[in-house]
Amino acid sequence: MKKFAWITGLILVLVLGIFFWWKFYFVFGEGVKAGSLNYFVKKGVVFKTWEGRMVQEGFQSPTSGALQSNEFRFSVTDPEVAAVLERNSGKHLELRYQEYNGMLPWRGTSVFVVTEVINASEPGKADSSALPYDK
Repeated sequence: MKKFAWITGLILVLVLGIFFWWKFYFVFGEGVKAGSLNYFVKKGVVFKTWEGRMVQEGFQSPTSGALQSNEFRFSVTDPEVAAVLERNSGKHLELRYQEYNGMLPWRGTSVFVVTEVINASEPGKADSSALPYDK
């Protein structure tokens, strides 16, 4: 009976460990989003985390007949990425992010964690190097 209890306990701990890893540390998705950085702040009661919101172009409609702006809420864990975002509030940004299945209090209040700022530019200014011109 003791052997059965040990094996059952070990299997239970292993299954709970795999579930915890999948829920909080497995990267479910990765990608890039672009838009204007609306706000970026460090906040929290016990764990101080960086939280931000980026407004993307276009509109989304969760219900028919209603329109709202398309927002991307995210968290940042890297202090260097947070410093870049603090200096670029209000600019058009391209952000690389990772999506997790669940959030941890020390990682932020969002399942989206920004890992890199790819590009930051003034809003409304296009890069003219890609435009065609006559020689």
